[in-house]
Amino acid sequence: MTNKLVNFNCNDETLGEFPVLEGTYGYKVIDIQSLGKNGIYTYDPGFLSTASCESKITYIDGNKGILLHRGYPIDELAKKANYLEVCYILIYGQAPSKEEYESFKNTITRHTMVHQQIASFFQGFRRDAHPMAIMCGVVGALSAFYHDSLDVSNEKHREVAAFRLVAKMPTLAAMCFKYTNGQPFMFPQNDLGYAENFLHMMFATPCEKYEVNPTVAKAMDVIFTLHADHEQNASTTTVRLAGSSGANPFACIAAGIASLWGPAHGGANEACLKMLEQIGSVENIKEYVDKAKDKNDPFRLMGFGHRVYKNYDPRATVMRETCHNVLKELNIKDPLLDVAMELEKIALSDEYFIEKKLYPNVDFYSGIILKAIGIPTSMFTVIFAVARTVGWISHWLEMHKDPLFRIGRPRQLYTGESKRDFSPIHERE
Repeated sequence: MTNKLVNFNCNDETLGEFPVLEGTYGYKVIDIQSLGKNGIYTYDPGFLSTASCESKITYIDGNKGILLHRGYPIDELAKKANYLEVCYILIYGQAPSKEEYESFKNTITRHTMVHQQIASFFQGFRRDAHPMAIMCGVVGALSAFYHDSLDVSNEKHREVAAFRLVAKMPTLAAMCFKYTNGQPFMFPQNDLGYAENFLHMMFATPCEKYEVNPTVAKAMDVIFTLHADHEQNASTTTVRLAGSSGANPFACIAAGIASLWGPAHGGANEACLKMLEQIGSVENIKEYVDKAKDKNDPFRLMGFGHRVYKNYDPRATVMRETCHNVLKELNIKDPLLDVAMELEKIALSDEYFIEKKLYPNVDFYSGIILKAIGIPTSMFTVIFAVARTVGWISHWLEMHKDPLFRIGRPRQLYTGESKRDFSPIHERE
């Protein structure tokens, strides 16, 4: 992995030779672990030029529009696999055999129920509490119920915790939705698939039989798959950093949920729907597109372009097809969906959008799908958290197997006051 050495110099003083590491793909990395011994640190706000770990899980090339999970292209996984297969791939590193998949699926299915006392835990929240606030609390509280999988030094404990988190997150998310709506919680059904079971817990009631639409279930499975992991983003880094202290897995995932809640991270599809509501109708689109093109106007179109993908978001291609399938299947008449579809046409044909590569991204289409199937915007980031849990726990598991694993301790560039004397309060005016 090392192919050469580079020298660092400071004030004509050689600080030493440092290995240049090269992975399977991506940028070369200078190994500066020993730099601090010379009293020198690097300065990199946001860690945009810093590799904080070595990982074999996910690779992104934003310039070429590539996203690989364990080497498998995301579009192939979304079209040829289901979410639980992707979960297995992320956790174990390769596609499962039929026997391995059935065993894994059965294990996840058996863990979907949550401790009955957790239902009482919900009573401590206000009915109008944001679902993400509830999720932060209840996921962290799982460590108070499942004491038999908290030893992070025990590989079996770590694996059981991973099973429990992947299995119970849809149950907890559906409970958040039901609680804020004042409806009774629905137990998971072991004869249903992962996405189908989630939708059943969301929309079924004890009063009558509820059949999940297969097209909607497939769309939800695709949404889960396309959001399963995305390399070292803010929430994944948060999970790794929390885990580096030896914190239990439930606390680490709760930390990831808190990070995901930020509007710059997991709230993009919610922001996209709010933008559509602001535009209001198809007749107003031209006005808002013109505002978006005006550099002096603060208005920005949400759901177009991507910070990482400078070409086309590879997830958006699959999500676009899924979105159109859902809208066709449900035949919903909604002015906001009309606005979204017209905006999509403009973005794919207008020279301004094409030149700047402002294509509709995965958040644009996922928000439309979730709205079409009746999920409120307050639940969008919760569903993102459900999908991303397997990515978080995969990185957490990988971190604990890393021989270089140690507690995270970023450095700083101190620019505060120099040393000064302190006077007792009676001597200060």
